[in-house]
Amino acid sequence: MTDLAVVIVSWNVRDLLAACLRSLWADLERSTLAAQVWVVDNGSADGTPEMVAREFPAVRLLVSDENVGFAAGNNRALRLLLADEGLRYVWLLNPDTQVRPGATAALVAALEAQPRAAVAGAALFNADGSLQHGAFRFPGLTQLAFDLFPLPARLYESPLNGRYLVRRYTGSQPFWVDHPLGAAMMVRVEAVRQVGLLDEGYRMYCEEVDWCWRMRRAGWRALCVPAAEVVHYAGQSTGQVRIPSFVNLWTSRARLYRRLCGPLRWGVARAMVRAGMQRRMRGASPEMVVACERVLRAWGGDGEPDG
Repeated sequence: MTDLAVVIVSWNVRDLLAACLRSLWADLERSTLAAQVWVVDNGSADGTPEMVAREFPAVRLLVSDENVGFAAGNNRALRLLLADEGLRYVWLLNPDTQVRPGATAALVAALEAQPRAAVAGAALFNADGSLQHGAFRFPGLTQLAFDLFPLPARLYESPLNGRYLVRRYTGSQPFWVDHPLGAAMMVRVEAVRQVGLLDEGYRMYCEEVDWCWRMRRAGWRALCVPAAEVVHYAGQSTGQVRIPSFVNLWTSRARLYRRLCGPLRWGVARAMVRAGMQRRMRGASPEMVVACERVLRAWGGDGEPDG
């Protein structure tokens, strides 16, 4: 029986991935878990597959010829893993993370203690040791406003913007959330079998939000586990392609909001995005203007939610 499989989808962050794997293996050795580690390389050109094969021979390596995105990359491993009837948990872990001692066991323990929890997310920290919000409420119109328009800075880290209070992360007990960030998210295999894999219609961004929302509709819940500490060097892959990442983010948000919103709220959301993108286009570079136009086309559907 395998307790846990860890899946890491990587693209052109060889050195960060090596550090991630070293920290992960060290933490797995501290635990009593029977675990596998899988790396899915999404067409890296920096020697990532060769590094993994050379330095981490115990890792199960899957290599793609192209960058198929976060959801499709994880699903490639998940399809193989679901054939293991004894597998209990899968940890989706970003390559730009480092696992602090005890994090893996803390996530498993939280899921063991809450049988209706399908998902457990880690407490994330920036490289300088400061807290990084790692859990959020499902997005709505208010969060959309924060991303599109200038609002008072003191409110960005508040519950109005979908954040949980900082003191929740500094406590000792897991707390219920709508969804954790996908950078370090452990899922119960039983729930995956019930609701299905990640939606590959999201090339990048919002996949974990959609997954947790589908799990919530099926009667499952999500946790954030403060005792599971993970350092997250955010944006190391997407930062290589900033404008395409911007388009991917807002295209994925369009798909997500169609699903989460009824017709009226979807119409309001579309109007907000139109206003926000037109504002962003004023004085922007030609490349950003083209990107905003692509976003506007993605949000220009018929106004009917598809789920």
